[in-house]
Amino acid sequence: MDFILQGFIKALQLLLQGDAETYSAVAATIRASFWSMTASLAAGIPLGYLLGFFAFPGRNVVRLLVDTLLALPTVFIGLLVYAFLSSRGPFGEMGLLFSLEGIAIGQAILALPVVIALTANAVESLDRSLRVTLISLGASAGQVFFSSLREARFGILVAAVTALGRVLTEVGISMMVGGNIKWHTRTITTAIALETNKGQFAMGIALGLVLLLMAFGVNFTLSFLRRRGV
Repeated sequence: MDFILQGFIKALQLLLQGDAETYSAVAATIRASFWSMTASLAAGIPLGYLLGFFAFPGRNVVRLLVDTLLALPTVFIGLLVYAFLSSRGPFGEMGLLFSLEGIAIGQAILALPVVIALTANAVESLDRSLRVTLISLGASAGQVFFSSLREARFGILVAAVTALGRVLTEVGISMMVGGNIKWHTRTITTAIALETNKGQFAMGIALGLVLLLMAFGVNFTLSFLRRRGV
């Protein structure tokens, strides 16, 4: 047990002293997560609204497909993105393989079904009389859209936090698409895996603590917003 305690002590020293390698992995994680969450929320919220608000032929099939994609393994997504971005793939000339942008693309694919499914759930749980009331008051399609999203905002926040949790903790995509390149594409999770394999528990624990603090910060913010009724 001593090495675990020493690992925690060393981890605090690395964080407090501003270890460059530790904060490089943190910065890479934040950048890739920001891009992937921005893309998945921008596409996923409107699609989730359409899936939850409207009844159309094949809706149940689409819903089943989205729910199935919730369990998509990260290594499979990494393999697909790698194939498309490699030099032999259709997007190989874009030079996105082994880059943070490539990681963000894979993470956006991972987060998108989560955002769509949970947003659709939130919209479906709205009072059915809301649409009738809005339309009877002369609301346009855009006003119905934004009013519905406002009523379902807490469910959408849960969707965003859940998707962020999957993005922050995934390893397969970052490892396969990013290549775990030091100072460049090494994220927190890939660094933890690498340092643990090398027996460098302090670095692994330090990065794990950062990941825990990030998750705590996001959930604290969500709880604060819910209490304020935002």
